[in-house]
Amino acid sequence: MSRGPRSTYGQRRPLDTRPAALYPDLVNDPRPRAPLPAPLRGLLIALGFVLVALGFVGLVLPGFPGTVWFVLAAACFARSSPRFERWLLGLPVVGELVADFRAGRGMPLRAKVLASVMIAVAVGVSAWRFIPVWEGRVAWVLVGLVGIWYVTLRVPTRAPRGDT
Repeated sequence: MSRGPRSTYGQRRPLDTRPAALYPDLVNDPRPRAPLPAPLRGLLIALGFVLVALGFVGLVLPGFPGTVWFVLAAACFARSSPRFERWLLGLPVVGELVADFRAGRGMPLRAKVLASVMIAVAVGVSAWRFIPVWEGRVAWVLVGLVGIWYVTLRVPTRAPRGDT
């Protein structure tokens, strides 16, 4: 006995990674959602812009991540405002970073090396200069080593753009 077409709720479709400025249909929500209440929608939009600001700070400050803030901002905008999500994905460098994250492509080798060096420098300086107790220094160095391990071995290395 047939019950009609199967629901696609909860199933993932591949993300379209074309530039949002050229393809306004880039923002494809795989499942329909009920509209958010206006106060929650406004809160998510405001939070998204705060996260975008933190992302831009992260692009210029060494040792402060930028991509994670843009990914979180894209998530806020995806739920609250497709227009702002398209705007974020259409930004020259930022849109590429978020699209790479969403597609699971990972980080370029140069970015992985830079991130690992920055983690090592930040952890080393802070442990040597600001943590007076040896146990705290050891714990902090272990946290840094876990971060370096994660970036180098768990995050996939993206092939250079010319090879794909």
